[in-house]
Amino acid sequence: MQIGKLSHIGIAVESIDSQRKYYEEVLGLKIEGIEEVKDQKVRVAFIPVGDTRVELLEPTSEDSPVRKFLDKKGTGVHHMAYEVQNLEAALDKARAFGMRLIDEKPRIGAGGIRIAFLHPKSTSGVLTELCEPHG
Repeated sequence: MQIGKLSHIGIAVESIDSQRKYYEEVLGLKIEGIEEVKDQKVRVAFIPVGDTRVELLEPTSEDSPVRKFLDKKGTGVHHMAYEVQNLEAALDKARAFGMRLIDEKPRIGAGGIRIAFLHPKSTSGVLTELCEPHG
């Protein structure tokens, strides 16, 4: 697996709007966009920080995986996302090393990019997202 860069750090929040002041006024960062990812039952806001981004994750339903995370652990770091050039090859390599996959094959995430998650039980407790950039 060849990691290109750290794509983003996902942070679970109760409300993107309630966090906006902290990121924009206190830290001086700007939200570049907010979108809803219906199949993941979440709203996301991306905030550029140098070559990476912070992704705020707000649940849109009670059965959202982010809602379950918030209920169990509270607001905080939800996942780390790494960029890979070939997502299928990265999943094959992870599988060959015995990693537990949440996504057996890529799916579409925020921004229309292809993503897949590795289970935290295989990754030292850290939910890991692999992202394939456009093009």
